[in-house]
Amino acid sequence: MHRLKSVLHAMPNPEDKNPKPQGTTQDEQLLESPRPDEFTHTDTWRVFRIMGEFVEGFDEMATLTRGISIFGSARSKPGDPDYLAAQETAALLAKEGFAVITGGGPGIMEAANRGAFEAGGLSIGCNIELPFEQRPNAYQTRSLTFKYFFVRKMMFVKYSLGFVIFPGGFGTFDELFEALTLIQTKKIRDFPVVLFGSRYWSGLLNWMKEAVLVDGKIAERDLRLFHVTDSPEEVVSIVTRTQSQLDKLVSDEIRMTT
Repeated sequence: MHRLKSVLHAMPNPEDKNPKPQGTTQDEQLLESPRPDEFTHTDTWRVFRIMGEFVEGFDEMATLTRGISIFGSARSKPGDPDYLAAQETAALLAKEGFAVITGGGPGIMEAANRGAFEAGGLSIGCNIELPFEQRPNAYQTRSLTFKYFFVRKMMFVKYSLGFVIFPGGFGTFDELFEALTLIQTKKIRDFPVVLFGSRYWSGLLNWMKEAVLVDGKIAERDLRLFHVTDSPEEVVSIVTRTQSQLDKLVSDEIRMTT
């Protein structure tokens, strides 16, 4: 594995001869429509860079079996109610033996990493390179940095037993609906998705019930794919209860095949 990572990192990259303007992200370059004379010199080589990022992420996270991802606004400040709730939730999860995974930045991400870190648990940050610098917070026991959002999102889903969604913006919504879509389409097991902060999420939930459901765009059962709470203790209860059920299911499946 380490040899493969070294080979991928050492491979020449034709883009180095024609660097993009400063501030251009790898995602932006990937999603650009290629010029006719650029395709064979950029996109094909970019595949190897993406491969290397997957390999490195899988290698770093390979031993993680009890991860819980916590998402929320990068703009929440220390001392804010949401910050304190995320910090408490992460600490409780860490005390129950779960690793806490975040996007590694400020706000709710920092709060969750801090809670797990100060409780003596495993605190993981999956950072992302952005045009405006996002500094990794100081409360990570394991820190990874990704160039591509879709690789980073794969790590959240692959190594998490559940998602806890605190109030946030577009990035938070993206993670929420990514998880719900994968569960709804049965691409992944039905793991717990917990929305923290009933007041914040009430408008979205009402719209889903009164517009999306009524128009037949989702089914009644889809509204049961997530939980809503205002209690850090209830978050932990939901996660541990679901994990116990999953452990039993896996145990039953193993027994039936032996």
